[in-house]
Amino acid sequence: MVMVAVAIFSLGDLLAKYLTRFYPIPLIVWARFTFHLLLVVAVLGPRYRWALVRTRHLGTQIARGLLLVLGSVFFVSALKFMPLAESTAIAYLAPLIVTLMSVVFLKERVEFARWVAVFVGFAGVLTIIRPGSSVFSWAVLLPIGNALAFASYQILTRRIAGLESPYTSIFYAGLVGSVLSLLSLPSVAMPLQSPYHAIAFAGLGMLGGLGHLILIKAYEHAPASRLAPFSYSQLIWVAAIGFFAFGDFPDGWSLLGIGILVGSGIYIARHQRRTEQEQRMIEEPPDTP
Repeated sequence: MVMVAVAIFSLGDLLAKYLTRFYPIPLIVWARFTFHLLLVVAVLGPRYRWALVRTRHLGTQIARGLLLVLGSVFFVSALKFMPLAESTAIAYLAPLIVTLMSVVFLKERVEFARWVAVFVGFAGVLTIIRPGSSVFSWAVLLPIGNALAFASYQILTRRIAGLESPYTSIFYAGLVGSVLSLLSLPSVAMPLQSPYHAIAFAGLGMLGGLGHLILIKAYEHAPASRLAPFSYSQLIWVAAIGFFAFGDFPDGWSLLGIGILVGSGIYIARHQRRTEQEQRMIEEPPDTP
């Protein structure tokens, strides 16, 4: 389910990158959140009704939405100026940044091996954006900004995990993003240049909403730490899409950096899984005859 979800996200990124050739970035971000919201309401509204809207952590939900809007602006901007595979790979800094932020904001203890994995991951990003390469430009700051925003979003999500329904959280992510990006529409609105672009705008948001709904169902069957390594299959999809749709393919150094980054991310996810298993063994008393 995770691999299907990230494949769907990759198709959404394809549409976003395509639309940046014709339309302003705020308009694309608005469509991304608005059609995401419409899909979530259409699918979940009849079943959950007001339970979908009810929240005890409105401030946190709004903050999550703000961070998602900020991250989307950064990422869609990166798609405009950078190849799809490299933009997505650098955005995968987020799990490493979450490790750093969890120490500061969640007071978690991080072992030496995880610190090594974090710094190795950063080395992988430096390999991708090495000075002198075609990737190295001011635009690399855009996916890094996306990674920072998304890592902050994940920290807030972890704070309310178990306290809020994931369906409520996905609803507010779409609602806040749609409302905020709507404010920019008067200055960026423009007529469609092709009827097919209307389908692309709608598909962009609906693919994102569908991918998130599938991810939530996946997390109902297995913990996030077990599923996280499979999310890196998105890098295979975006490399293939970038090549066939835009003629872009990572060079050897970029592929090496992506491999280093993926390896460090998978190590952190597996280490987190072992930590959770050990914690459960401590909390659950052994069976007695």
